[in-house]
Amino acid sequence: MNRDLLVTGIRVPGRPGVTALAARDGVIVALGSGKDARREVAASARHLDGRGGTLTPGLIDSHAHPHHAAGLAHAVDLGAVRSWDGFLARLRELAHGRAPDSWLHVWNLDYAIFAGRPIRGTDLAEAVHGLPFYGLFFDGHTAVASPRALQRAGVTGRERFRDNSVVVVDENDLPTGELRERSAFQLVAAHLPAVTPEQARAAVLGTLRQMNAVGITGVVSMDGTRSSLDVFDDIDANEGLPVRLQSALTHRPHFVPEEVAEILAQRDRGGRRWRTGLIKLFHDGVIDTGTGWLYEPDTLGDGLASFWPDPSRYRDVVSTYTRAGFQIATHAIGDRAVGETIDAYLAAGVRSASGAPHRIEHLETLTDTDLRRAADAGIAVSMQPLHMQWRHEDHSDSWAHRLGRVRSARGWRAADVLRAGAQLVLGSDWPVAQFDPRIGMAWAVLRREPGNPGAPVFEEHLRLTGEQAVHGYTRAAAQAMGSDRTGLLEIGALADLTVFADDPATVDGDTLATLPVLGTVVDGEVVHEA
Repeated sequence: MNRDLLVTGIRVPGRPGVTALAARDGVIVALGSGKDARREVAASARHLDGRGGTLTPGLIDSHAHPHHAAGLAHAVDLGAVRSWDGFLARLRELAHGRAPDSWLHVWNLDYAIFAGRPIRGTDLAEAVHGLPFYGLFFDGHTAVASPRALQRAGVTGRERFRDNSVVVVDENDLPTGELRERSAFQLVAAHLPAVTPEQARAAVLGTLRQMNAVGITGVVSMDGTRSSLDVFDDIDANEGLPVRLQSALTHRPHFVPEEVAEILAQRDRGGRRWRTGLIKLFHDGVIDTGTGWLYEPDTLGDGLASFWPDPSRYRDVVSTYTRAGFQIATHAIGDRAVGETIDAYLAAGVRSASGAPHRIEHLETLTDTDLRRAADAGIAVSMQPLHMQWRHEDHSDSWAHRLGRVRSARGWRAADVLRAGAQLVLGSDWPVAQFDPRIGMAWAVLRREPGNPGAPVFEEHLRLTGEQAVHGYTRAAAQAMGSDRTGLLEIGALADLTVFADDPATVDGDTLATLPVLGTVVDGEVVHEA
């Protein structure tokens, strides 16, 4: 099969003589004039016309959850709902006409819906017509369930967990319907209507193809399990994965030696376009519910607990997987979670056997001291500036309200990370936020809502340049994966490419958010053409 590719009509910033690229068997073999490129490929090569657009290395989403598309296949997206009254009205609309006792499953809930009121499923019983209702918040760390749903799942409020998950109860020790962290909300989620393997596979593949359409060629998939690896493997062996993918395997605090052994056995698993070798750990929850781990309590007195009942156990687990050759990514949102993660990495070694650096994910607030320590150690900082979209100018959002003005001013310190000399990689955390990297880069550049010049700007001094934002989605992202052949345009590099209508590093942020993607190439294969 001929796997030659010819891309013409392109511009490459800083390289005026390059108007064409040639790739053979997924590898770049020529960068130069059209004549130079045509010489290197067969006459039957697949041709992609760049139409005068700008060629960049393929974009990599460094933190996403594409396999979550399977679990959301039957759920209704309520991300556009922002008010309590609007929420109740939408629930009534969705519940109307449903069969008695059928599940109502929604996701992407905004904490702003519950502003000034507790998160209680008991308040939703009338709106959902008494149906079993389950709603997952946008960040994937909190859920709310109706009384009927709690009853169906057998949730009593007396449940205890081996992490910091909580079934919230009222003054009478009865469950309110608020479920904090995965171990708690999985009690209810396990009773939702099952998604068939065929539906799961189709949802995952469809999501990856949608990512191609916005220029994504690579994904680091977080929170993986053996079953999600099976889905990736099946797609890769048949249609072929439309992205280059690294999948993490999740270790949770309650895992026993047998479960650890099963993870260790998956270390070198992979296929043509995917591999594992990455462990995902959690060190805290989220600021919005008081489960982010902070050096000082938040304004409501919360935030002083690790996700691990015994924090020393986290350090032992980091050492175990580092010795086994794994790269490690730790969810650490609060400043103390970040600091404790750095401590553990320094004790265990900050790189995997492959040379890839250990990573810290999110870092929504961090101190100057820990920023310097991460930079000095060579730890990769993985951040998602587009998560600022839930902030309010008056600090009334739950995130800023709990942190207070001083700590919230240290939010998403992207520019400070680069100034400190640390490696900054960018991503979406989809389905928490939009996976479109143009939106992600625009938020990094603008630190406000793209397309709305009058929107509040958060910490203007922490803006990235367009070039820095592109770098965070390309070369820096590849380096964080331990790859020296992706994220760059060089002969011998893998042909993962994105063609934009203009240069994403120089257009203004508002234009960048909707800049047309003319073509996407993965492994020398055109996976999207406008």
